[in-house]
Amino acid sequence: MLRACAQPPFCREAEPAISGRAAERSGPAMEKLRRVLSGQDDEEQGLTAQVLDASTLSFGTRVKWFAICFIAGVACSILGTALLWLPKGIKLFAVFYTLGNIAALASTCFLMGPLKQLKTMFEPKRLVATLVMLLFLVLTLCAVFWWNKKGLALIFCILQFLAMTWYSLSYIPYARDAVIKCFTSCLE
Repeated sequence: MLRACAQPPFCREAEPAISGRAAERSGPAMEKLRRVLSGQDDEEQGLTAQVLDASTLSFGTRVKWFAICFIAGVACSILGTALLWLPKGIKLFAVFYTLGNIAALASTCFLMGPLKQLKTMFEPKRLVATLVMLLFLVLTLCAVFWWNKKGLALIFCILQFLAMTWYSLSYIPYARDAVIKCFTSCLE
């Protein structure tokens, strides 16, 4: 006579491979392996795991910090523009404008997470735009602090704006194509 099981075999919990005294004799290495495999390892994590854990914010928290960082970036840019009219204001403008762009760029890390942000920044379709944008951010600060060239800093700020715009357009489907078509039709 056949006996019916209360649970089918695929629903039963797996029996531990090591039980009782054998588990006691296996030592701390086997215990650590069991914790790691069960996902209960709370010891040192790698850098990638720490970054991923740090970026597991709730959606509401991500949006709040995105807004705070983005607004701070816009405020720095506006403050830099206001400081442009003061004596030695070009230096202050360049610094605040660049800090504003960096804060606005960093704000998207809260929405995507830092690793995904870096991966999307360096995708082939926006690699050149990213490198040019970062280059002009650095060149603007170099022109202000090391070379002491106000005119060059202002030119780099304008190029920074154009590079940041082109970079931002890479996230909107067909936006770059539309801008290119618009400018080519204006030049014809």
